[in-house]
Amino acid sequence: MTSRLTRPLVGFALSFVAAAACQAATITISCGSNAADLEFCGKFAEEWGKKNGHEVKMYTPPASTTDNLALLRQQFAAKSSDVDVIMIDVIWPGVIKDHLVDLKKYSKGVESTHFPAIVTNNTVDGKLLGMPWFTDAGLLFYRKDLLEKYGVKPPQTWDELAAGAKKIMDGERAAGSADFQGFVFQAKAYEGLTCDALEWVHSFGGGEIVDKAGNITINNPQAAKALDTAASWIGTIAPGGVLNYGEEDARGVWQNGKAAFMRNWPYAWSLGQAADSPIKGKIGVAALPAGTGPGAKKAATLGGWQLAVNKYSKNVDAAAALVMYMTSAEIQKKRAVGGSYNPTIPALYKDADILKANPFMGELLDVFTNAVARPSTATGLKYPEVSQTFWDATHEVLSKKSKGADAVKKMETKLKQVKRNKW
Repeated sequence: MTSRLTRPLVGFALSFVAAAACQAATITISCGSNAADLEFCGKFAEEWGKKNGHEVKMYTPPASTTDNLALLRQQFAAKSSDVDVIMIDVIWPGVIKDHLVDLKKYSKGVESTHFPAIVTNNTVDGKLLGMPWFTDAGLLFYRKDLLEKYGVKPPQTWDELAAGAKKIMDGERAAGSADFQGFVFQAKAYEGLTCDALEWVHSFGGGEIVDKAGNITINNPQAAKALDTAASWIGTIAPGGVLNYGEEDARGVWQNGKAAFMRNWPYAWSLGQAADSPIKGKIGVAALPAGTGPGAKKAATLGGWQLAVNKYSKNVDAAAALVMYMTSAEIQKKRAVGGSYNPTIPALYKDADILKANPFMGELLDVFTNAVARPSTATGLKYPEVSQTFWDATHEVLSKKSKGADAVKKMETKLKQVKRNKW
């Protein structure tokens, strides 16, 4: 898939593209696993390759972020050079820091045009280990037509969501859609559940699992209440099968017109608005609801991905040049307009073309910039164990094998063992 490059954005000229004019190389880039990732990454990478005399190959990583990280760590252990440009999650820089190239000599300061918090996240021990690629935060998608049909307003609290979802679901089932669901989300035991559950816990005033100082805070009544509330959705407004749903599973049900509400990332907008989508023109987007009780607020987990260069690549210079091109303002704009990927360059949030294609980006900018971060910085190399402890315990509550109060207490005990005096 190739198309002619359009003129670069004014003020963001790609001066670093010239650096790519080095010896011809074959570069393999990890573009993600869903359809939008392939379309809005692969074609731009191929364009760069043809323009600069390089061959670019695509690598499709596992859809699960958990499986993806595990495979990466195996590849790094073998010092594999199979993938040159790696798409890394916002929580990974500290975990795989020893295997990535410092991009500072290639960036020439252009990182200063990106969100400072993301650049800080990608900087470990003074090394810029990843260039911001796109940022993310959890959002609530809803069927505008069905909310209007049943007199339901976009929910401000989780209780309102549950009530509205039940009303719409019951009505649609009575009208003949027997498999219609009220709410779909990510509840499989993997990193995606950590994202969803952190939103629930934080929205109820239950903290962030581990605070910024490294203190374990999950064992509190509000966190327990959040998990119990989510468990009450299973079998009422959400199908039992949601316990095995990842992002694409939830989107499949939603985009086929079989759910009233969905929690997902912004990429689902453009796919839902595609010409062949059954729900094209019927999609609303809002901030996720707030919980109830002390400290309740709306909360969205910070997501997003970076592009990094494999330390074991045989073509580091060319790979780095590709990274700088792919994360440029020109390409970020194209990806935002065509694939609803949230730019990491603040100036692009004022771009008329982007806002026309994605009205919610301007309306929900605060959601993206104030999202709650997972405790990967505080817990460092032990974050994968922290996250697995959290998602496993949450999954037990959702599966009705445990109560919230017991789960948060169990988590605290396990996390103390993981911490072993310090992270």
